Amino acid sequence: MMMTNDNWGSGSNAAVISSSGYAPPNSREAAILITLAPGNYTAILSGVNGTAGVGLVEVYAQ
Repeated sequence: MMMTNDNWGSGSNAAVISSSGYAPPNSREAAILITLAPGNYTAILSGVNGTAGVGLVEVYAQ
């Protein structure tokens, strides 16, 4: 499965992210909220249009 996101505030699940309590303060940041089965996963981060920066991946168990 591959998911991408930039500007979570304009994404199809923006309302879910906003109400989750985990929404980034800036709606132009990237955020993906998904429920996954237990297992091993790989997250690959890249900047928009080849830009560089600092990435942070957070995983929460509920």
